[in-house]
Amino acid sequence: MPSIQLHIDNGIAKITLNRPETFNSFNREMALLLQKTLDECNTNDKVRAIMLTGNGKAFCAGQDLKEVTSPELNPGFRKILEEHYNPIIQRIRTIEKPIVAAVNGVAAGAGANIALACDIVIVSEAASFIQAFSKIGLIPDSAGTFFLPRLIGFQKASALMMLGDKVSAKEAEQLGMVYKMVEVETFEEEAIKLTSKLALMPTKALGLTKRLLNQSLVNTLEEQLTMESDLQIESAESEDYAEGVNAFIEKRKPIFKGK
Repeated sequence: MPSIQLHIDNGIAKITLNRPETFNSFNREMALLLQKTLDECNTNDKVRAIMLTGNGKAFCAGQDLKEVTSPELNPGFRKILEEHYNPIIQRIRTIEKPIVAAVNGVAAGAGANIALACDIVIVSEAASFIQAFSKIGLIPDSAGTFFLPRLIGFQKASALMMLGDKVSAKEAEQLGMVYKMVEVETFEEEAIKLTSKLALMPTKALGLTKRLLNQSLVNTLEEQLTMESDLQIESAESEDYAEGVNAFIEKRKPIFKGK
């Protein structure tokens, strides 16, 4: 079975991390295949929303430590970061389609930070997050030090990264680390429902919103206002804007095409 599974249906690309025997931990083959799969979703016009989830009990346990401790297989940390995780994070943030992390179980190390880099994170009640790096003498990577402090605040992020405490799904929701927690029994249904809703929305406007959110992390107020003006003009030229206005005037539900 491939370490990454892709299923496209009704505008949704469901990407499943598929190494359940290792709690979906990353080796080189899986990391490169995830990048390739994200690229396919980016260029496929039939894909209007992406859902990233894990097979089995875990979402992703981070790096496969058997790979980095193997003299034959170990690619080295520089290659792991620069060729595996950094390109994955960059794709998640630059693909101008909504990406939902559907965290079904434990998300540890790089697995936690890949989830937190997504646009919307929905979690099962059975999920948990662990910044596990300090437990083995490493520092957080995969943009964890970038996103986590912005999600929950500097003090809490610092403590979680240094102490390596496990955060339950409920705690993650209360901290604002994730969008929503749902019961285990309805988790998959709710995750699909959320992604389906996004797939029916004006994809171009959502993509431009994502671009604005990315820039808001580094822009001044003046720069952000200017960028909002420019992108509002661009979105107003889309087919979906015309459809949205017509549907409002005609008092009907809009049918967006993502153009």
